[in-house]
Amino acid sequence: MSKRLTELHQQRGRLLERIAHQRAGLALQLLPLQKASDAGHRVFTLISAGLQYLKSHPLPVMLAVSALLLFKPRRAWRWLWRGVGIWRRWRALRGWLSASGLSRWL
Repeated sequence: MSKRLTELHQQRGRLLERIAHQRAGLALQLLPLQKASDAGHRVFTLISAGLQYLKSHPLPVMLAVSALLLFKPRRAWRWLWRGVGIWRRWRALRGWLSASGLSRWL
């Protein structure tokens, strides 16, 4: 009985080793899918955060819609890009001021 039990333990050890080897191989094979899934998750998170921002800050959305209604679409797009440019410059200036220690002026 002891000999049979020893053989079973050895067989179990070999099976566990084979399972571990198969899992490692499967993980390597699924790595590209994992990267694609991670990229999709990041895009979904970014879109969700953007929608949440728009829900919590409806004024920019209302301004954009009213600009499209009041002005010609080409003019509205021009103003939109001007606003985006000003916003980017403001963020860069804030980042520069906070990095240089002058953020107390804002």
